[in-house]
Amino acid sequence: MMKVAYTGWTWINNREPEAAKRLLEQSFRECKFLGYDYVENFAFIRDYYYENPQELVDLTKACNVNLVNLYGHFTFDVEKSLEIAMAQVKFLAEVGGKWYNCQNGGFGDDGPSERPTNPDMIDKMCEITNRLGEYAKSLGVTVCFHPHYGTCVFSQEDIDYFAAHTNPEYVSFCFDTAHTTLAGINPVELIKQYGDRIAYMHLKDVDKFALSKAEGRAKMASFRALGHGTVDFPAVKAALEEVGYDGVLCVELDRPEVCNFHSAEVSRIYIRDVLGL
Repeated sequence: MMKVAYTGWTWINNREPEAAKRLLEQSFRECKFLGYDYVENFAFIRDYYYENPQELVDLTKACNVNLVNLYGHFTFDVEKSLEIAMAQVKFLAEVGGKWYNCQNGGFGDDGPSERPTNPDMIDKMCEITNRLGEYAKSLGVTVCFHPHYGTCVFSQEDIDYFAAHTNPEYVSFCFDTAHTTLAGINPVELIKQYGDRIAYMHLKDVDKFALSKAEGRAKMASFRALGHGTVDFPAVKAALEEVGYDGVLCVELDRPEVCNFHSAEVSRIYIRDVLGL
């Protein structure tokens, strides 16, 4: 049976270590209260616990949640990105996580957010993930690449190129229903196309009217809690079942509509009442 998770990076709005730790604990406790037994967070939380990973393990036990995923970002500097990501994957394995989500961090300039497929850029992401995936597998961690708006792996053409140049033994996908929608891709069809390479899923809804009025990165302001947009999540669930997926469905919302707790609650009610999970 698919597991339901929530990502808690939006709680951490203060990077001062002790403040960040308190906010992380708040995210764990609020998610658990709402019925999320599984949680993920950005990989920067390693910075607060790498000297004592057991401290984070003890916190998850105290809050009765399972931290299953950390999420990292790559630049086009292959070696530097690998150095950072390998440290994050090692830490993730030490605290018992099983999936490492990752994405290109963006183009790094002031140019347009949406661009034609650039093989040179994607090749760098392929090299990073192929090498990282082999290392991660040796530690029991699965690398899941996340196509994302405003990056070099976003469109259908980008995804197809990336898939063709990465080793399925080491590199899986995390598809996101909202970023897929922004790319003009039907998430159901993408799931059916790449079902055997999906190891993790992100769920968020999209307000198509707000999207139609937005330009550039403002398009991501159209993301909504589940049930507040037009994504057909029952069809998404059915497609995942069809391809044999029984992993994690992780809800994420970059910009909570009211607050983190409220958005997480809205989505949890939707998942329970509409998806039966």
